[in-house]
Amino acid sequence: MPSPALLLNLALDLFSGQRQPRVTEPELLMDDPASAEAFMLAGREDGILAHTYLYHAIQASAVIAPGATVLDLGCGPANQLAFIARLNSDARFIGLDASDAMLDLGRETLARNAITNTRLCAGDMTALRGFDDGSVDAVISTMSLHHLGSLEALSKTLCEARRVLKPGGGIYLVDFGRLRRQASQAFFATENAARQPKLFTEDYYNSLRAAFSLDELRAAAAVFGAATRIHRTFLVPFLVAIRSTASQPLRPATVAAARAIHAALSPRQQYELRDLSRFFAHGGFPLAFKPW
Repeated sequence: MPSPALLLNLALDLFSGQRQPRVTEPELLMDDPASAEAFMLAGREDGILAHTYLYHAIQASAVIAPGATVLDLGCGPANQLAFIARLNSDARFIGLDASDAMLDLGRETLARNAITNTRLCAGDMTALRGFDDGSVDAVISTMSLHHLGSLEALSKTLCEARRVLKPGGGIYLVDFGRLRRQASQAFFATENAARQPKLFTEDYYNSLRAAFSLDELRAAAAVFGAATRIHRTFLVPFLVAIRSTASQPLRPATVAAARAIHAALSPRQQYELRDLSRFFAHGGFPLAFKPW
């Protein structure tokens, strides 16, 4: 169940008359090795983000067809991408990121997890050079859009995603939404400060400050027309997801892989996965399938 402090912050944000301006991150690329390493360690399978990676892997899998070619925009250290690739072993993934430091960490992640259906490449998500029109079956992006420097960059990114996507292809884009109160942003960033590296906490707070608003994300996603729907967490847009309205049939291998990952999570991580699932489900976005 949500903590009293969480419920209080949700209520305060919901009824607040404040509107926080967007504050771009101090550095748009995580090229500082110490910061990148802190993020990497927090996001490993035994780290505090493991439950969120499994959640998004399940939701993304709903738009990935068997044998699909999938482009991941802003793959970072590939922690999330490795989860999705494990759940969809018959698909081929391309992880794109602008940071060489993150790509190096990503290659380590793929090697450590014996992921063989994924390759990483350097690139700019606002200008997908080297990708032809209609060349991929699905485009995904998890917690990366807030790294973009402007609304114009967000619009360009989603226009590029539409350009390279095949007709009827899958979309799963998810990121923070901008909360109304700076105090709410600070609460979410520090809620688990005792269990996360200091640099990760700082990156988390900066990410929340840099998040686009629900209205900004909705306006940018209009490029997809009726092919996608906007979802948000209950009461406030702490997280916002843009996903295709059409879903792929569940594949037994995908469900089995998710269950194996879930079984390896700690009891606390399993509990937090259920909490996150409820947070989105109460906002009208149920989990594609339950791995428990």
